[in-house]
Amino acid sequence: MLKTLLRGMRPVPALLILLGVMLTAALGVWQYQRAQMRLARQAQIEQAEQAPVIALGAQSYSLSEVANRRVRVTGRFLQNRVVYLDNRPRNELPGFYVVMALQTGPDHVVLVNRGWLPRDLRDRVAIMPYATPAGDVTIEGIAQPDASRAFELGRGGSAAGLAIRQNLDVTDYARETSLPLQPFVVMQTNDTGDHLLRDWPAPATGADRNYGYMAQWFGMSLILAMLGLRLAYRRGRRLTGATDNFKRA
Repeated sequence: MLKTLLRGMRPVPALLILLGVMLTAALGVWQYQRAQMRLARQAQIEQAEQAPVIALGAQSYSLSEVANRRVRVTGRFLQNRVVYLDNRPRNELPGFYVVMALQTGPDHVVLVNRGWLPRDLRDRVAIMPYATPAGDVTIEGIAQPDASRAFELGRGGSAAGLAIRQNLDVTDYARETSLPLQPFVVMQTNDTGDHLLRDWPAPATGADRNYGYMAQWFGMSLILAMLGLRLAYRRGRRLTGATDNFKRA
């Protein structure tokens, strides 16, 4: 059988098939490595969330110091600095995320994603009433790079000055409002009597998608290899049969 395979192989087609097998196999390995990176990153996030709570004082913090960590901060909500993030459904119901600035010191403000608010089904741009604590309030939550990010075509839905937006970038909002914002958002987890919902969805790692792509690439590599071997074997048998017939003649 091996002799038949070797006899049926032609250099150029065999080289092309080999290159295809190697390329698709390499892409499968790449997807596997990406899946492992995502899982490792998720493990780091979970480890950070289990670390001791950081009590944020009236000082500046970098994102790397607090990213994915549990934090506690005390301040006063600036009710005139609030943005409602649109298209944030919960249990198939439309709603907003309420993102409000919290003054923690004379020169320090942090954005807080206070929770989910249902949309008024009678008026798409109306905001349902909710309570905001008066005076100083202590907020507990998870520090994240942003308040939540949804798919968006262009930036028109997140333009400066809009009360209802698709997304909110901390740096852009600091420039827009001239607020001395910390470079992160606190995803509030404690109850402050405002009746907002805060069962934050767990972040998806995306590793399953990478594993799916990996299986596709490895499958293509196997199919190419089997196809090349089959074609070479069939050609080898034809050549062997032709040689035998010539000898008998």
